[in-house]
Amino acid sequence: MENISSALVMVLGMGTVFAGLIMLILLTKLMSVVIGRGKGAEQTKAAPVAAAAPAAGISDRKAFDAAIAAAIATYMGNEPEGLRIHSIKRV
Repeated sequence: MENISSALVMVLGMGTVFAGLIMLILLTKLMSVVIGRGKGAEQTKAAPVAAAAPAAGISDRKAFDAAIAAAIATYMGNEPEGLRIHSIKRV
């Protein structure tokens, strides 16, 4: 048997990997369609709740901001005095 060049081995290996990845992509898309989440997923997304943010029931905005700052500072391991929050948006 002749010696197989290293370039041929590399091309065959990379081709096998890419073919496997393409097969995985196609298989997941097929499974998505079979389960029923193919095209219906875009239509079932929730509408944005930006209009409901002011009516969230926050009676004391300064206390709410202080609680958020304290929670973030505790998570980061800092003091709340050194923390500056530019905006709080509901997700």
